[in-house]
Amino acid sequence: MQYRSLGRTGLSVSAIGLGTMTWGGQNTEAEGHAQMDAALDRGITFWDTAEMYAIPPTSQSYGRTESIIGSWFLSRGGRDKVILASKIIGAPAGGFGWVREGKSRLDRANLFAAVEASLSRLKTDYIDLYQLHWPDRVSNRFGNRLYAHKPEKDGVPIEETLAALGELVTAGKIRHVGLSNDTPWGVMRFLRAAEIAGLPRVASIQNAYNLLNRTFEQGLSEVALREEVGLLAYAPLGAGTLTGKYLNGALPAGSRRSIDPRPSRYVTVNADAATEAYLDIARRHGLSPSQMAIAFTLRQPFVASSLIGATTMETLLSNMDAIDVTLSDEVLAEIDAVHDRLPDPCP
Repeated sequence: MQYRSLGRTGLSVSAIGLGTMTWGGQNTEAEGHAQMDAALDRGITFWDTAEMYAIPPTSQSYGRTESIIGSWFLSRGGRDKVILASKIIGAPAGGFGWVREGKSRLDRANLFAAVEASLSRLKTDYIDLYQLHWPDRVSNRFGNRLYAHKPEKDGVPIEETLAALGELVTAGKIRHVGLSNDTPWGVMRFLRAAEIAGLPRVASIQNAYNLLNRTFEQGLSEVALREEVGLLAYAPLGAGTLTGKYLNGALPAGSRRSIDPRPSRYVTVNADAATEAYLDIARRHGLSPSQMAIAFTLRQPFVASSLIGATTMETLLSNMDAIDVTLSDEVLAEIDAVHDRLPDPCP
């Protein structure tokens, strides 16, 4: 396994991180435990979760994933071997009425309540990286290409959010802070607020990044490199799309898309055409499509960790092997040619 710096925290995280959102939904507790065992055995020491997991989010699945991680810590005693990340549900939380009565915002009361609840489920005294799952304002995320300016819907001021996070750091409840599903403006505003007020500096940003969605490269990559705010790349397989299993409208039984009623950002006009083109590259060069897609994210200098997740152990182990895959210049040139022809079909 390779290890990379997490921002300016002094922590090193495994280049492949363990995604956990299927545990307690598509995966049982025992299967989650087995995946954690396998990941640690392969040197994957960075694990990412969230209070809203398992996915798809429901009142029944809320917090289950954290509880499964907590029961693993109790049974294995491996907390000191893991860099653990979790997230708070941001605003608007109207669609999640079971979370703090649907009124979750990034204010002090909600942050403190969320952290305490996560610590209880995780059976730990601290979270290494605590992330804001999405901004407390309207922003162009989850498939939206255009920004709709609605300042009247801005939530808690960034300075107030950071101040509360600073209290949690001082109290030892969390060690570092990160963002998720945010924008260049958002990252820079958080960095500025931290510098001016002496508040915690964001260490990372967790956004989607894959062959079907390279929008991170357009503005956030410069921020990540210049400001040392590493990308935690989620959905390196485009939520399974880059395996080819959803081509031509297929919905394999038990797959995430078959059980999640919400629209997928990976169902777009050019998604199939781009996916088929990338599958063709992998096939002609004797590569696993999944490993090629993950290896592509791993080679980017702004990526601190690429987060993989799977419902079967066979798939998980195969995806872990992407760490040993080196993409040739020829493969990279062909990938870029597809990207030039069909740029970011699934933003």
